[in-house]
Amino acid sequence: MIELPIVDKPDKEPRKRKPDWLRVKLPIGEDFKRVRKLVDEYKLHTICESGSCPNMGECWGAGTATFMILGNTCTRSCSFCAVKTGRPPEYDEDEPRRVAEAIKLMQVKHAVITSVNRDERKDRGAEIWYQTVKMTKEMSPTTTIETLIPDVRATWDALERMVEGGQEVVSHNMETVESLYRKVRPQAKYARSLEQIKRTKAMGHRTKSGVMVGLGETKEEMFKIMDDLVENGCDVLTIGQYLQPTKMHLEVAEFIHPDVFAMYKEEGLKKGFDFVESGPLVRSSYHAERHL
Repeated sequence: MIELPIVDKPDKEPRKRKPDWLRVKLPIGEDFKRVRKLVDEYKLHTICESGSCPNMGECWGAGTATFMILGNTCTRSCSFCAVKTGRPPEYDEDEPRRVAEAIKLMQVKHAVITSVNRDERKDRGAEIWYQTVKMTKEMSPTTTIETLIPDVRATWDALERMVEGGQEVVSHNMETVESLYRKVRPQAKYARSLEQIKRTKAMGHRTKSGVMVGLGETKEEMFKIMDDLVENGCDVLTIGQYLQPTKMHLEVAEFIHPDVFAMYKEEGLKKGFDFVESGPLVRSSYHAERHL
């Protein structure tokens, strides 16, 4: 009798395969190359690259990009995010000028600016935020601006400085439902992020937030976060599919069907949002020019 070798079963199931509706085109074209050249020439960071955005080819091909200021090293360790984590170096005080000049050269009609978290700084990087928006407005007065600001850890005077440069839209992403915060955003607090949006609205700005799905949330939890956002003054909501950037990050719990995204959009508009962008490949800055 021949003894067959015992084969251990894998501890985990194989990673889920992406469905057809999540396929994206490779970045090509002269406009894409031109944006790439400007980003490299001005030594800028973009969330398009650092965050492994699936829409980089489409957006860069259209001559737009989302600039990431205050370096490319974040003080947070969110389990969904592809941006590298660590102790950031001192930031470059000349960065606002370079970002503003690049936006002018790109002839961007609507610019999106975001940043890493800089928790080690008392002002959370507020002055660089202010100068970047102010210089962009001075060099490109017809360009509208959205600023996607991270959690300021209740440093409300810093938030006030960040939003007084003249931008038209101020965004802060909730990212996920309340029950998943400890797992997805361990250094953030659900109520604190809602308060940041509420305070931004009270300062007179158009407000926006983004939520990922496919992390294990329920439909009821999604309806609740919509209600919480509307109650705290959020005008625009984006909803997109979470995609695992590396094996070190959270696995996808579920690929949400496009029909569910359509339902979320319909429900969000019923609940009172001015605009809802909802789809598998939607990211917070995707089609941002429509959110004014």
